[in-house]
Amino acid sequence: MLSLLRIWFDILTPKQVMFFKPAIDILKKCDHEILSTSREYKEANELARIRHVELKIVGKHGGAERSQKLVQSANRILKLTDLINAFEPNVAVSFSSPEACRVAFGLGIRNIGFNDSPHAYAVAKLSVPLLDLLLCPWIIPYTSWIRHGIQRRRIFKYKGLDPIAWLPKFEKLPRDDSKDRIYGLQKNNTFLDSRKKTVLIRMEEAHASYITENKFKDTTVKMIDRIIGNLSHIANFSILCRYEDQKSQISERYSDKANVISNVVDGLELISHSDIFIGAGGTMTTEAALMGKPTISIAPISFSVEKYLISQGLAQRASTPERLEKITRKIVADRGSAHKQVIRASSIVKKMEDPIAKLISLLNRNA
Repeated sequence: MLSLLRIWFDILTPKQVMFFKPAIDILKKCDHEILSTSREYKEANELARIRHVELKIVGKHGGAERSQKLVQSANRILKLTDLINAFEPNVAVSFSSPEACRVAFGLGIRNIGFNDSPHAYAVAKLSVPLLDLLLCPWIIPYTSWIRHGIQRRRIFKYKGLDPIAWLPKFEKLPRDDSKDRIYGLQKNNTFLDSRKKTVLIRMEEAHASYITENKFKDTTVKMIDRIIGNLSHIANFSILCRYEDQKSQISERYSDKANVISNVVDGLELISHSDIFIGAGGTMTTEAALMGKPTISIAPISFSVEKYLISQGLAQRASTPERLEKITRKIVADRGSAHKQVIRASSIVKKMEDPIAKLISLLNRNA
């Protein structure tokens, strides 16, 4: 019989809420003791409430400024040290949380981390070298991680993309008028015409260091200006932001042209009730592509997961406003594109490995 473990999860983003919930549910049913921590970050905290993931809030998000990232990370490490020292976990699990990795390393706790974003240099540099085991999708080269300071023998790959941890468990719910009002998808209002297809746009992770240090934000805005300006006669536009300041800026710019979603929402439901997805980030772009939605990536930088989705015909990339308009216009006009994408995505998803199954296997070996 396996001995019971005390397992600490540090869950920092909406993606991580979705990613780790299945593992937490499985482990709790097996009577392992779980502590899940997070930080003050509205999107993650609200989604955890929606998805019934219990989180202990420790510290806060550092925002866009380097100095505040450093201060809040240092404060969070101090607060976590006391909490985790008292909990005495056998293992720490995170999505390469810099604070979790530092605390686990300092307290001598076995440290398991997931990561699919070696391009997020700051996070990888602060966390990857401290991991006992790094788990990642098979499409990311070992060299992408080794350059951050981890040995190849500590890297475990799984043949799947991260949303496979939660997508197969998602049940599309029937459209609900109250949710449509929350999501801004109700028909026959100022912005949404029932005769048009709905395009959902996800903004970039504007406070991430790999964005703020490269000044990519104007590129995204120029792209959105182009398609909303030229395609509003054939499509409805909804925009989902990440941060309050971003939401304010986008609302001011597009308040009379598009629906800027003001609430924290369940991204899967929002995607499922839209017709086309345009993503300036990674997670929702991958979700939409694997769900079979016609998907366009306008991410400020290219990354391994995006390249894979494009190679499999699950997404297209637009690097200029002109290119984005051309692709969007073509998808809107092609009535059969949605059905084709669902069939293609379903075939690919069936062959993928669940990363949570990999984690549970490793934890059982550790028990």
